[in-house]
Amino acid sequence: CAVKAAQVLSEIAKNEEMKKPCIEADLVVTLIPLLESTDQEMLLHAGRAIGRICYDNRDLQEELVKVGVIPSLVRILTDYAESEPLVHVDLLALCNLADLDTAKEALSKTNVAEQLVKQLRRAENHERLEIVFEVLQALAENDALKVQLVEAGVQEVLSEILLRLQGSSQAEDTCILKAASDLIVSLLLGGKKGSTNGPDTQTKSKSFLHRHTHPSHILRWETGGNGNCVRMVQLGVIHQLLDLLQKHVESGDVSVQHAALSALRNLAIPVVNKVQVLEEGVAERIQVLLRSEMPPVQFKLLGTLRMLADGQADAAEILGQDPLLLNRLVQWCDANDHSSVRGEANRLLASILRHNRSQEVVKAIQEAQGVKHLVSMATSEHAAMQNEALNALAIASAIDLETLEESFKESQLVQSLHKLLQDDNTSPEVKYNSMGLLCSLLNSGDLRQEIEEDKIKETLEELCSHSNTNVVKEAVTTLQALRGET
Repeated sequence: CAVKAAQVLSEIAKNEEMKKPCIEADLVVTLIPLLESTDQEMLLHAGRAIGRICYDNRDLQEELVKVGVIPSLVRILTDYAESEPLVHVDLLALCNLADLDTAKEALSKTNVAEQLVKQLRRAENHERLEIVFEVLQALAENDALKVQLVEAGVQEVLSEILLRLQGSSQAEDTCILKAASDLIVSLLLGGKKGSTNGPDTQTKSKSFLHRHTHPSHILRWETGGNGNCVRMVQLGVIHQLLDLLQKHVESGDVSVQHAALSALRNLAIPVVNKVQVLEEGVAERIQVLLRSEMPPVQFKLLGTLRMLADGQADAAEILGQDPLLLNRLVQWCDANDHSSVRGEANRLLASILRHNRSQEVVKAIQEAQGVKHLVSMATSEHAAMQNEALNALAIASAIDLETLEESFKESQLVQSLHKLLQDDNTSPEVKYNSMGLLCSLLNSGDLRQEIEEDKIKETLEELCSHSNTNVVKEAVTTLQALRGET
């Protein structure tokens, strides 16, 4: 009678009020050994009963993992991969448990990655795809499982899905496309331990397909991610993401644009990929998004372009001589309602200057009136942004100080640098870079006069006794330049 009893229990457990009596009667402990059965009907009813009793009960779910339910679930998925009812119940169970760190640890010791990729490949309907994606998204938070998923070929299947559905206008297909793009992002990013700002961006919600990753979250790049990136680019994922992006720019689907740009940004991190991404014409194609009025899309667009320009003089020169891009950038530098977009626009502007070596780019940014924003960025509250701006201005000054001279005077750059040097809260690195920029400005007669009139010499003399040795050395060097000794 065990099969019939398990069936009755699975029906009883549908009722919310009956869950507690089932728990108190220790039925979960009694049902777990039945998952070792070879009777498919027994497995189906026992699995349903356990899943329904333990649904939304974290303590019970932790207990299930502790008593070894994970290997049983993976065995069922392996042995009965063609049984639709059993696979469905098994995936639901994994979906409920996969958010637990203990479950991920247990799953990393099984062949679950291989089995899930197999189920993703054979999924024929949206419901099945959605649940497999939800389990995969949870597992992609774990570094060991992420490696196993890539080794199992999940990227090839994602590429096939993007290729198959990218021309569809159906809402369900759009959800799947977003899910595939989001999973690519997760595979390229660090796991939970990688979060460096705010709560974990991979936090699981009731519906993975409707989860939104906030743009202000920054994730540390993890070792091993580059290999995944290179492999995906070699598979041609870039083309599919760009086609997907272009289609949804026209339809205005923000969530898909956001996901596709996130994936492109992370694919552009390895140096070897930057070259291929530029050759594929990504920089030009994603600029169609410049007309977007949606802050999340604007933010991701700017981050993607900045990643392309990073360390690439050719890319910086292409972007830095595009009047449409520069004018839009300057507009976004004034986006007071969206600080994340404003910050990222400033960082891209600084990145273009830092990585380029062209006088034409300096002139183009000057004509677009972008210099004042970089001067303002140099006095922002974030040291990283201050240093990016100071370095960009120093490089631009070395390339073509004459072109920038008037803008520097109008934006009171000398006075801003003096305040940074006087402020005790300014970080040593910012003080160091401020003095480096001052040395460049001394090559202009008018700016040298401003430096002398602002009595920066006295501040530099005080910095000669600073606690940081690098600041002291730079203060001595700047004083010598100011006195005309070097």
